Amino acid sequence: MSHIPPEPLGRLFWRYLRFGLLAWGGPVAQIGLIRQELVEEKRWVSPEHFGRVLGVYQILPGPEAHEMCVYFGMQSRGRPGGVLAGLGFMLPGFVLMFALSALYVAGIESRPFKAFFLGVQPAVVALVVRATHRIGLHALKDGWLWALAMTAGLAEIVGTGFWITLPLAGALYLFAARGRSALVAGTAVILLAAIVLSADPAAISRRLRSGPGPIPPGSVGVERSIERGAVSRASEGRLFVSGLRSGLLTFGGAYTVLPFLRHDAVESGRWMTDQEFLDGVALSGILPAPFVIFSTFVGYLGGGPVGALLLTIGIFLPAFGFTLLGHQTLEHLIDHRGAHAFLDGVTAGVVGLIAVTALTLFRHAVGNLEAAGIFALGIILLYRWKARAAVAIVMLTAGLTGLLLH
Repeated sequence: MSHIPPEPLGRLFWRYLRFGLLAWGGPVAQIGLIRQELVEEKRWVSPEHFGRVLGVYQILPGPEAHEMCVYFGMQSRGRPGGVLAGLGFMLPGFVLMFALSALYVAGIESRPFKAFFLGVQPAVVALVVRATHRIGLHALKDGWLWALAMTAGLAEIVGTGFWITLPLAGALYLFAARGRSALVAGTAVILLAAIVLSADPAAISRRLRSGPGPIPPGSVGVERSIERGAVSRASEGRLFVSGLRSGLLTFGGAYTVLPFLRHDAVESGRWMTDQEFLDGVALSGILPAPFVIFSTFVGYLGGGPVGALLLTIGIFLPAFGFTLLGHQTLEHLIDHRGAHAFLDGVTAGVVGLIAVTALTLFRHAVGNLEAAGIFALGIILLYRWKARAAVAIVMLTAGLTGLLLH
């Protein structure tokens, strides 16, 4: 169990702000940092209880490290402590991403600036491919889950909404786990019918046609002006709803937010391009922050400073809400085998969505030999190099390579 003392709110906020300032290396490193202090150094939390809390948040949407900060902050000072701990952990990344988003928008016409991001984009795709592989290794545990992942990927290609695919995938796996053959057959028919009936020829064409590849540095200003003229500014309500919906659907790790935010920002809302989306992911990779902080960048390009704030609030709101309003209920939920099977099916569907997103981003970012070389080297380094700062160093090195090449 945990025996966290009731710290003064100022000291509690500083403790989790310090976690946020040191949050390099992705969720595994971030969770390790929290564990080292609360379990090993302070001995406020038993290893068994820490593992149980982690297990709860691994099956729920949202960034696990952030949600655990909210939980342990609440253990110390109730809901005010949970709010301050969560804010402290996310604040450094939010401030840095907000500032970098403003610089990005102001400096995008600069040729060196764009050249840097042309180098980074293939490395970001390598990061997404590695994440897809790792999430798939943990999520696709049997043939049923593999089939659901491939079906969800097919549905994404033909334009079927994920709000149709994912619940049906969860229900189908739940019925399969319980041996309900008739329900499995019926749900499978409904899922396949939904894919066929909602197939959009325009979406299929967009997915399958060859991509344009990276934008040549010499035409940055013209290309971006054309793209910006073709898209509209997103409404404040739409940005908040986009963040909230994405925050509720990030099953299986922070990278699962990619297909949902990309759908809203690039395909549906059209307030940013795939190249800009990749740039936002790249910036997130070099910051000490939960990966989903790139949502601040997406919101900034959609609605300026207010848009950045609203989309960020939307995407983090479930991470606060699940803990502040219902963690005890959720601890009981993890023991419910039916709920676990349903979430496993949903997660398998999300893996299929990420795989299609990775292929789409690859099509946009890897369009010549130089980009292919950066992508290949990025894949090798990200798989073999286990250092906490590996992702940030790979991104920065890819950007410098882009400057040299372009």
